Amino acid sequence: MTINEVQDEIINEFSLLDGDMEMTVLYLMELGQKLPIMLETEKSDENIVRGCQSKVWLTAKRTEDKIYFSADSNTAITKGLASLLVRIYSGQPASEILGSDLYFVNKIKMERFIGTQRSNGFAAMVKQMKLYALAFQTQFETINKATA
Repeated sequence: MTINEVQDEIINEFSLLDGDMEMTVLYLMELGQKLPIMLETEKSDENIVRGCQSKVWLTAKRTEDKIYFSADSNTAITKGLASLLVRIYSGQPASEILGSDLYFVNKIKMERFIGTQRSNGFAAMVKQMKLYALAFQTQFETINKATA
């Protein structure tokens, strides 16, 4: 699936909640519970996302031209937010991640249920994922030039 297809799927899921704030928050926390378990060894200071009020750990691995993310948080709502980003960006090429527009945020009216602090943390997670994508893209291009 493309980044936009995943976003459209998320928009559809949240629309089923019909704007019910309590159900939306519960659903977000449920999504966080479905994140694959992150290894304790990956929950290190070097993998902490700076700018998040909660603790958020994020790692990335590149397989050929696609990037796969792993994340965890010490709070349920933030973990749910991380799960949305992992779902959208994992398995995508770096160029797609870098060029993406996360329009689902406005469509599901996320600002209504996450508040300013979590919005800042969400932006920090997006920034970190895009930095990983940039680093992997640069690395991939350097390797391709060297072998050409």
